[in-house]
Amino acid sequence: MASSGFRHDVFEAIADPTRRKILHLLAEREMSIAAITECFSLSRTAVNKHLQFLSDAGLVISQKAGRETRYQLQPEPLVELKLWLAFFEHYWDEKLSALKKFIESDQND
Repeated sequence: MASSGFRHDVFEAIADPTRRKILHLLAEREMSIAAITECFSLSRTAVNKHLQFLSDAGLVISQKAGRETRYQLQPEPLVELKLWLAFFEHYWDEKLSALKKFIESDQND
């Protein structure tokens, strides 16, 4: 399910808890790598690798601002995840509805 032009897909990108936390941070505001690194007990190099992974999946973009690189969330690729989850939400709604009917019919007997 990889998006064209990207090396990693959204599912791979969000599989890691550190990358999910980075996405949460960037959802609030654009941040420099230094500011992101302060939120973790990881090296700048490790954070940079996570940011590169997210960039490869199309979830973040970066731009130079003077001497620093600033990162910004690009939520559009998350639509793929939302659609995938929506399928299973529908599945579970049906299963729970069937369970409810079964329990109610069993109580009426």
